[in-house]
Amino acid sequence: MEYLNAFLCGGLLCAVGQILIDRTKLTPARILTGYVVVGVLLSAIGLYEPLVEWGGAGATVPLTGFGHTLAKGVKKAVAQKGWLGIFTGGLSAAAGGITAAVVFAVLMALIFKAGDKK
Repeated sequence: MEYLNAFLCGGLLCAVGQILIDRTKLTPARILTGYVVVGVLLSAIGLYEPLVEWGGAGATVPLTGFGHTLAKGVKKAVAQKGWLGIFTGGLSAAAGGITAAVVFAVLMALIFKAGDKK
């Protein structure tokens, strides 16, 4: 059941993104950043955590999950460090994912040649 819930949750998030790409004039970059912001907002009002409990990786892996991680990190850092946590908490919580993205981007840049396909 855990796999089914993750598949349904992640699939629904992806389907909404695809519908936004197909039916609106929003660029993929705006949709992606919108997903992060929605994850933060849903976490702030307490609606994303129940989705994570139900959907598991289907809720934590997409970009809404990244926003949720940022919001949780800020909340934890503010509780520990006060207002300074607003600036440090999100990046501390998401440091592993950000580092992995940068490392893999550099590796791909080294492996593959950039340029026009002629």
